[in-house]
Amino acid sequence: MQTNLSQSFSQELSAEVVEAILRKCVHCGFCNATCPTYQLSGDELDGPRGRIYQMKQFFEGSPANTEMLKHLDRCLSCRSCETTCPSGVNYSRLLEIGREAIEVELPRPAIESIKRWLLTRFLNSGWLFGLILQCGRLVSSLLPASLGNAIPARQKSVARPTSQHQRRVLMLSGCVQPALSPNTNAAAAAVLDRFGITAIEIGPRHCCGAVGLHTSQARQGRQQAQKLIDLWWPHIESGVEAIVITASGCGLTVGDYQAIFADDPEYSLKAKKVSELTQDFSQLVLKERSKLKFSAIEGKRVAFHTPCTMQHGLCLTGIIENILTSAGYHLCQVDDAHLCCGSAGTFSLLQPEISSNLRRNKQDALTVDTPEVIATANIGCQMQIANGISVPVVHWIELLNEAID
Repeated sequence: MQTNLSQSFSQELSAEVVEAILRKCVHCGFCNATCPTYQLSGDELDGPRGRIYQMKQFFEGSPANTEMLKHLDRCLSCRSCETTCPSGVNYSRLLEIGREAIEVELPRPAIESIKRWLLTRFLNSGWLFGLILQCGRLVSSLLPASLGNAIPARQKSVARPTSQHQRRVLMLSGCVQPALSPNTNAAAAAVLDRFGITAIEIGPRHCCGAVGLHTSQARQGRQQAQKLIDLWWPHIESGVEAIVITASGCGLTVGDYQAIFADDPEYSLKAKKVSELTQDFSQLVLKERSKLKFSAIEGKRVAFHTPCTMQHGLCLTGIIENILTSAGYHLCQVDDAHLCCGSAGTFSLLQPEISSNLRRNKQDALTVDTPEVIATANIGCQMQIANGISVPVVHWIELLNEAID
């Protein structure tokens, strides 16, 4: 793709990166074939190729407009297009730069900015989020189905180990996972205990910064990431062997700290070390699973949903399926496994119509082979898929812990 960046944008620090990404695109359109929003609308501007074209126009001097921002906001950032692209276009990085630059020239309406500000503060509020969740559970039967179905039932607690081991890892609690699915990290700690590893969680809840970074509040997202780095750093200096993440969305963000803080003189080296230590929980299990003995679970039928952040971001497709199969589970067929469930962090709250359509499609795809349970690897996907479906939806680590003798 030929480029002719405007004189004003060519002075920006990101201009060289933008030009390199744009020049890789060859207009082939393969990306549209795997783009969830393009599959729904059939609108070229709601596919990666169309969005790239809109951003190119802006970078070359066309004024920002609401239509341009609307189509960029409809992107799930699922990165399916990056997996498909034969030219290696770093679409997600281009979208990040483009959306931020467009919002500088064309600020969002006050009501939209306030909504995003309130959303991020609520999801990161801890006690307030937990309180409203508890109240929602009490009145869920009185609410409209669209709201009541979205409220997860309280989980029966999984016991956390109390033993201490010489081997130690850090484990991220997350912002909403402790309230929505506390058994995820409890089961993870139990599995780690069987490996002879102690899991260290810093406080009851901490956000990795993804919510702010994905809702046009980069400053808040960076501050949360810095806080997490500061809290982790003494343990890193004392020799923890890894930072394990049980939510693939958080894992992708923490793994990106090195890039996020690349130009920060205070945090660049620390962020690089954090990114190097970060791994998905499945990667640790893969290394250690020879130490596990599994009980008979009679081939329980499981449909596994691989989150977009895992298959297109972390590129870890197949690892969890392999672990579950070795544990004795029967993996069911899943249609269109590459497509997003529609959760995409805060997307389900900011783009509810598109998200609902994608959710229904994903639920149909996951139940085509009559599973007894659906498993996934990300809290957002877990809540999204469980909304209005009769099949239980759990984190895959709960199944692993259940199968261990």
